[in-house]
Amino acid sequence: MIGLYETIAFVLFAAVTVASSWGVVLVRDVWHSALFLSVALLSVAIHYVMLRAEFVAAMQILVYVGGVLILITFAVMLTRKDENLVEVGA
Repeated sequence: MIGLYETIAFVLFAAVTVASSWGVVLVRDVWHSALFLSVALLSVAIHYVMLRAEFVAAMQILVYVGGVLILITFAVMLTRKDENLVEVGA
């Protein structure tokens, strides 16, 4: 019976991983793409936990979600152009 639950959990998180990966590619907004990337990376970490590779899962979360994704978030926030901003001069 436990094998059935593991299979259902694997299929569920595999679907989440594939759907969020497609979201990274297909969404036009960079911020939403970064959010989909975070969901995909966390889902991959859950797959590592299911494979009983907890250290790899922790490194996945610390390095990719904690480091790379925070840098992407800061880059998106700092380079985003405000559409409501009115230019003065010229």
